[in-house]
Amino acid sequence: MILVALAAASACELPAREARRDAGGASLPVASPAAAPVTPRGDLSEAEQSTIALFESASPSVVYITNLAVRRDFLGFNAFEIPQGTGSGFVWDQDGHVVTNYHVVQGGPGQRAMVRLADQSEWPAEPVGFDPDHDVAVLRIEAPPERLRPLPRGTSRDLRVGQYTMAIGNPFGLDQTLTTGVISALNRRIRAQNGRPIQGVIQTDAAINPGNSGGPLLDSAGRVIGINTAILAPEGSYVGIGFAVPVDTVNRAVPQLITSGRVTRPGIGVSLAQQRVVRELGLEGALVVDVARGSAAERAGLRPTRQDTSGRLVLGDLIVAVNGEPVADAEDLTLRLEQRQIGETVRVTVDRNGRRQDLDVRLQALE
Repeated sequence: MILVALAAASACELPAREARRDAGGASLPVASPAAAPVTPRGDLSEAEQSTIALFESASPSVVYITNLAVRRDFLGFNAFEIPQGTGSGFVWDQDGHVVTNYHVVQGGPGQRAMVRLADQSEWPAEPVGFDPDHDVAVLRIEAPPERLRPLPRGTSRDLRVGQYTMAIGNPFGLDQTLTTGVISALNRRIRAQNGRPIQGVIQTDAAINPGNSGGPLLDSAGRVIGINTAILAPEGSYVGIGFAVPVDTVNRAVPQLITSGRVTRPGIGVSLAQQRVVRELGLEGALVVDVARGSAAERAGLRPTRQDTSGRLVLGDLIVAVNGEPVADAEDLTLRLEQRQIGETVRVTVDRNGRRQDLDVRLQALE
């Protein structure tokens, strides 16, 4: 409708111009409007030049990921692929490994992914490994090394609120989109899709929208400091609160995924009571229900919940602290232990029959 209206307006303008004639009927020249002068802008500011340089350096490392599902016609003869969603990722190394969010590429049998590099070449992606607990996934493509530009990786342990951040990704399918902001907060806790908590999460006001998931959050030096993962969207749209899984978590997970396809974590080998039960008992901490045979917890002397000879329930150890840091519930215990290394010895404080006791536990590998 707008185009039609504009065309009509232009057609009506012609007779008015033709009507400009002198008394003898000769046409008079129609003056063209003078072009507006262009004001020179001068040099770009240092901040602009820095942002442009960062984008031009980092954007070739950011990829566009399409999740595909194989479907067959109703007779079952012809197979065809249907796009199931899109997201972002970034090149990890020149061996073809690409890092993204698990929720970007998760799917059932017959599902696969395509990776489009910044040069617009497309490559089928092979899944290497998944870490659903931290929403991290690694894919691999067979692109030649000269097409692959890994992003430099930073650290998230020394970040400060107020630092500049930049996100590059493919929101709503708009590839190679740059947004900027700052670190709004640190040490947030969000939940992965499987319900497990992810700790140490970075909050940023750099715009993150659907399709940004899996893309890098960068600092002002162009280093990856996180993977853009989630937004707080009460109305279903961006409201200035985005979250990124910290790069220190990613750096722990990705090498394991590349080597073995899975992630092992430090633990002590116990089963814990549901927190609802602990609250109903009027307790605060992580209540030990069972201790695995031969586990680190058994060697350290942790006690499980059991029944005595008369059938009464005897509560096991209530874990209330790790290395002096309080443990409010089972989630807290998991997060405290994940900050440590397999083989490290930690001091676990338990409440046993109303008395506090410290036990030294050497952390074991858990899958």
